[in-house]
Amino acid sequence: MADEGITPPHYEFSEKYDIEHARKYFHKHNTGFWRRLSTWREIGMARKALVMAGRPRSVLDLPCGTGRFWAMLAEEPNRTIYVADNSQSMVDAGLELRPREVVAHIEKSFCLSAFDTGLPDNFVECVFSIRLMHHIEKSEDRIAMLKEFARISSGTVIVSLWVDGNFRAWRNEVNDARKARIRGADRPRDRFVFKRADIERDFAAAGLELIGHVDFIKYWDKWRAYVLRVKK
Repeated sequence: MADEGITPPHYEFSEKYDIEHARKYFHKHNTGFWRRLSTWREIGMARKALVMAGRPRSVLDLPCGTGRFWAMLAEEPNRTIYVADNSQSMVDAGLELRPREVVAHIEKSFCLSAFDTGLPDNFVECVFSIRLMHHIEKSEDRIAMLKEFARISSGTVIVSLWVDGNFRAWRNEVNDARKARIRGADRPRDRFVFKRADIERDFAAAGLELIGHVDFIKYWDKWRAYVLRVKK
């Protein structure tokens, strides 16, 4: 189990989803050409990452949101799928709005913190965490989360985040500098591009070995999915 008596880090972005917001989130990612294209590519990235991870037989989707990846996770007929999110509303919206044949593959759902899941050691073969780590600004918080993932995984961890070394990361930096001049440098941010060397040091500090990675579009886009092996 995770260390008792330690208060998990607090991030405001994780509190905004009531049931109405969750339903809007579901429909937003299922409308419009560019959002559909982005979802299609991210699902392709995740599918490749899972193959790289050895086609794990049990997966925890954390945070699962409203279930964008559930149908893809269920492509392996003998895979046991668990889903979890910090927002019960997001889980409920996914269970309500996804097709019944997809939801039928979900073994169990949880509402929990990625920093302190309360799940047993070696709970699943793979922790599958998409679109969460790029919100976590502090290295010590990222390491704490990754250690929790490593604790509850018996094999691998998959995380997606924003990394440098590509055109969109460079453009993001230019835009952030412009916005800071206009709005003030103290305006809070909740999404971050990380140096690849820094994030890979975080992986090592959490006891995770790099197996490989999959890029959204190499040299162009900042999204990258890392596949990591748990060192027990």
